[in-house]
Order: sequence, then structure tokens, then C-alpha cells
Amino acid sequence: MLDIKKIYEAKERIKEVVVDTPFSYAPYLSNISGCEVYLKKENLQVTGAFKIRGAYNKIASLSEAERACGVVAASAGNHAQGVALSALKFNIKAVIVMPESTPLTKVNGVKHYGAEVILAGTNYDEAYAYALTYGKENSLTLVHPFEDEEVMAGQGTVALEILEKCEDLDAVIIPVGGGGLISGMASAFKSINPKIEVIGVSAKGAPALKNSFDLGQAIDSTSVRTIADGIAVRDTSKITLSHILGCVDRFISVDDEEIANGILFLLEKQKLVVEGAGAVGVAALLHNKLEHLKGKKVAVVLSGGNMDVTLLSVIIEKGLLKSGRKMNVTVTLVDKPGSLMRFTQILQELNVNIVHIAYDRTSISLEYGDAHVTVHMETKGEEHQSQIKAVLQEEGYLRG
Repeated sequence: MLDIKKIYEAKERIKEVVVDTPFSYAPYLSNISGCEVYLKKENLQVTGAFKIRGAYNKIASLSEAERACGVVAASAGNHAQGVALSALKFNIKAVIVMPESTPLTKVNGVKHYGAEVILAGTNYDEAYAYALTYGKENSLTLVHPFEDEEVMAGQGTVALEILEKCEDLDAVIIPVGGGGLISGMASAFKSINPKIEVIGVSAKGAPALKNSFDLGQAIDSTSVRTIADGIAVRDTSKITLSHILGCVDRFISVDDEEIANGILFLLEKQKLVVEGAGAVGVAALLHNKLEHLKGKKVAVVLSGGNMDVTLLSVIIEKGLLKSGRKMNVTVTLVDKPGSLMRFTQILQELNVNIVHIAYDRTSISLEYGDAHVTVHMETKGEEHQSQIKAVLQEEGYLRG
């Protein structure tokens, strides 16, 4: 495992820049999961994610000559902002290579700190390959997001902060992408209190590291696809895998639907904006992936909050539909005066709030003299929706 001395040195090195983020009891999530759950809110960290810890520790540990040359990094966003801010603090040049699909909020976040941004590749691994070549050609020092002991040591400081606030912890749930965060944190936990169970959670759409953990050897995946872009890593790092195999007790994964539910839960119940990568631990608890933790004291790391607002709006809309608070209905009416009014009167009597309505009389699937009406409405849950469907069937608008 990583030397605990390095993690304590990192804590001292980064203390003037990094925030000791809140570690708070989550009563609603505790009640649902049956665990005593505490959230480590790295989404409230400087730059909105834990990555500033490792990035700053790495750059602070470079020689004057290395810093003078400037730095280069590849990142889907959070490491990029961490490197950019760290470079700004040291007044050195920073070039960040980001995948072409990186959300605009993360690109702008990097530019805000004065770094140059290059968009290259369809995922992190392709961006990294470009950064490696670019760095060599321009004599820049590479700041790797996870395959670096100083970076991992910086990430491990999250564990030290948790232990300062909660010594009698039973388990910790940590998001996993490249493995830098869990490598540093697991090393700290196992050095200080080996009884603490360390659990990694990845996205099913980025399975390389979990598959490697299960088989005990490095296995790469051919592609990645997940809404958790912060942990969408295609290839397995042999360096972080060695730490994970030595220090991590359990490794699970959650799918995009479960991650979306976790994001929505944190937004609605905890009043926290957390990106997909940061919500995987909560998703695992919400969907009963860790039944053995019931009755135990559990920490969950919310690793970042740099959420793409476009994706967030989609997640909210889908969440409202799934939870019975919104409903979309398409019916066929006779295209004559009063037909639409009669239909909307029925919805009014059912205490429905119409938020959008579309009227189509030209579709080739329609009989002449008919019209399709699509209504988006706010409802009061599944029971209310069942009542609406029953009445519309009774009135002949919907078939049974």
C-alpha cells in the first residue's frame, strides 16, 4: 500500500489550498438503507471535486526546474480544474487535454483558472495519449490523474479528514474511475484502522477496473459509455490495481439508471448537486447493493459536483416521470370545435396541471377528421395517475 507518511506529508502541503469539506450525517439515506450513513462532501471542495488534492500535491512536490517548464494533463474535467488551479497558484503554464465530449461547464471551469484547453479524443484514454505526446514535444511535466504516488497521496487526505471526525467507522464507500482516490484512501484507512471495510463502486459502463479486481489481473475494456463521465476510464492502471488488490475489500458497480436515481436523490433530499461519478456510492445504497452494511456506520464519498446542467435537466425530467409526478398522454380526438375543451375539462376535474399541450391534425397515421393531442401534465403520484388512466379509458380516450 501507499506509505502513510506520504499522505500525512500531502495533508500538510495542501492545507492552505484545500478545504476540509463537511462530513455530515444523512438521516433520510440512513433510514432507507438501514445504515448509519455519513456523507463526505467533496462536491463542495475547491474546483468542485477532490482532484485538487492530488494535483496540488504533485505540482508542489516538483522541482523548480520542472515547474518552470510548465505542466500538461489529460482529464474529463475534475483533474483538469485541479491542475489548472494548482498551476495558477504557482504561476506556471498549464495545458489540459480533454475529451471532445467534455461538458462545457468543465471546459469553462478549466479556462477560468487560466489554463490552455485542447479537445482531443472520444474518451479519457485517447485524450491521455494525445497529452503524453504533446507533453514530450513541448517539454511539459505530465501530471497524471491517478498513476502517480504524489497524486494518490493527495487524494488519500480525504481519508485522514474522515477519521478525524469519525474514528469508529465500519465501512467507507468510494467512487472508482482510474483508481487514484481509492488507492490513496484505502492505503490510509488500512494503515490506521485495518478493520474498516473499503468498498469501491464503479459505473457498469466503464467495467475495466472492476473486471480486473474480480480476476486479479489487469483487463482493459474496448469502450466506455456512462453518464458518470468523471469515472469513464477505459483502460486499467496496473499501478492503482496493485493498491486496490492489496487494500480494497469489495468492489461493485451500478448502472446509469441507478446513478441517475442517486443524483436526483441527493438533489431532492440532501439539497446537494453531485455529478454522476460522485453519486455512485449513494446509488449503491439506494439500490440495496450492500445489504451486509445494515446497522453499521458507513461513510460515503461524494467525489465531485461539477454536473452538466443539460444532463441534470434530463435526469430531473425522467425522475419526475418515474416517480409519478409527471405524466405524458397522447389521445386521438375528433377534430371539431369543443373536442379539445371537453378533454381538458376532464383533466381539470381530475386536478391535473397541464404544462404542455401539442395538437397534430396532419400525421399520416390519422384518419381524416381526427387529431392527435399530446399532453404533458403534473400529477400527484402513481395512485393519481391510475385514476387519470381509468377515467380516460372510461371516457373512450384510452384503450384498456
